Amino acid sequence: MKTVEIIGYKRANLGKKDARDLRVEGNVPCVLYGGDEQIHFYAPAYLFRELVYTAEAHFAHINVEGKEYRAILQDIQFHPVSDIILHADFFEIHEGRPIKMDIPVHFEGKAPGVEKGGTLVKKRRLLRVKALPKNMPEHITVDISELDFHSSIKVQHIETENFDIMDADRLSVAVVEIPRALRGKSKDELDEAAEVEGEEGAEGAEGSEA
Repeated sequence: MKTVEIIGYKRANLGKKDARDLRVEGNVPCVLYGGDEQIHFYAPAYLFRELVYTAEAHFAHINVEGKEYRAILQDIQFHPVSDIILHADFFEIHEGRPIKMDIPVHFEGKAPGVEKGGTLVKKRRLLRVKALPKNMPEHITVDISELDFHSSIKVQHIETENFDIMDADRLSVAVVEIPRALRGKSKDELDEAAEVEGEEGAEGAEGSEA
């Protein structure tokens, strides 16, 4: 997994006014947990871009005035209007100890239900994963190439390797929403409608070529 470097500085004061002043100056107040003691520090907001605004999960290499830590982003708070980062919590990780992270889901393949006119609905964009740091995936790939009407991909259908998904097995990750005009029809009727549409499309293409 890729690691993003966060260079921080110890906080001299921990009050709300101090935190507000740090944000005005373009910094993010942070706390690092998981070690012998909590470490309160701040870091420039621009260093969080690759860690927060990304489709992959990353580790963080935190350097606070020369002391280095390997960590994960545990929690982050945003301003409800401006969307700036208000606060970040990190958790120190140690090789050999399992950790939990929210891992992005990547969908690949073409769903038959979408090709028949349906809409792919991504129910979960993140899944909670437990693994040793060395086995933590950057993302989870979900194959939707067999996803049709009246079916869904659940957590229990996802293949895992050296990691566990903590979400409930029966939780839906992706489904294909049936068009309103076709709702209430059986699977056979939906397949027949798709075949007719495909044939009409082919005939239209032949006519235009003529």
